[in-house]
Amino acid sequence: MKSSNLLVHAEEIADKAHLEAALASGKKLRVKFGIDPTAPDLHLGHTVPLRKLRAFQDAGHTAVLIIGDFTAMIGDPADKSGTRPMLTKEQVTANLETYLAQAGKVVDMTKAEIRRNSEWLSSSLPELLSLFSAITLQQILQRADFKKRMSEGTSISMLETLYPLFQGYDSVAVKADVELGGTDQTFNLLMGRSVQEKCGMEPQDVMTLPLIEGTDGEKKMSKSLGNYIALNDEPNDMFGKIMSVPDGLMPKYFALLTDITMPDGMGPRDTKALLARTIVGMYHGEGAGERAEADFIRTFSKGGIPADMPELTVAAGDMKLADLLVLAGTKSKAEGRRLIEQGGVKIDGTAEINPDATIAITDGTTLQIGKLKAFRLKMS
Repeated sequence: MKSSNLLVHAEEIADKAHLEAALASGKKLRVKFGIDPTAPDLHLGHTVPLRKLRAFQDAGHTAVLIIGDFTAMIGDPADKSGTRPMLTKEQVTANLETYLAQAGKVVDMTKAEIRRNSEWLSSSLPELLSLFSAITLQQILQRADFKKRMSEGTSISMLETLYPLFQGYDSVAVKADVELGGTDQTFNLLMGRSVQEKCGMEPQDVMTLPLIEGTDGEKKMSKSLGNYIALNDEPNDMFGKIMSVPDGLMPKYFALLTDITMPDGMGPRDTKALLARTIVGMYHGEGAGERAEADFIRTFSKGGIPADMPELTVAAGDMKLADLLVLAGTKSKAEGRRLIEQGGVKIDGTAEINPDATIAITDGTTLQIGKLKAFRLKMS
């Protein structure tokens, strides 16, 4: 792979001239990407830096994947409006179990260097204390999310202020030449350069990559926001979620999540189906995308009802439809009423457009919400 291709899609690079020279020299670089196991699933947003890590790997460089089992217990404050509850060691260990298998769907794990940052952060307290004395509190509090939270009077824990230093020290421990991350990680990545310099090392080059918006089309794909498409989603679920993504995100999804070019002259529905087939096939194997598409057409495009829909247990008797939607996971009654008025809710296959309707609950009644959710009601 040409070195110039490795820089494609980067939002910012520090130091770009230095990185270009290093790539042109033929030097084999140590390219770092770190991820905290804060939940069991990786999602398509994570694959943007993972795919870039694989590109460096395919070009002959060393992929260094850091699993932040130590830092996950603190919680990265990036883009958080409040303090994240600390995870227990047991929670982190449970989440960690699936991470490597999921990352292995993108990165060649047989050639990658896999490290856990508890290796050094659990046993380097004297060196870390010396490092902390060289970094000022003013530097840490300059990060945008901290400044925002302070202006709003929202708490910031002392552990959160230490997080960037811990992540920066990871770069020292693995002798990183390059670090990858999303644009929401810019402060942490640049802190790695500062920490390396404080430790007498040449600072790493930093490449920030675009963030992917989630299924809501507005906010970045995030486990905490629930708008994510997990790598471990079943093929049919993954296909359906991609089909629900707003049309305007298609160019970005094609460019950052696949190796194919978005076709010209193809209708939005067919373009999105191509994207969904491609991504499902990438993570579930050849033919999985076509099978998921066939199921999607049978179930949703033609108004069919899936045979294997989950059961939703409700109290026997009559229930307001808007209340039933909240029970089924709709965010609020107002959101439920909107869906009903738009014709997005069906009872036993028939659209119900009256937001004040009362439904007689019986065993076996089917409830469909939008294109992706369907339940078979069961009386408690």
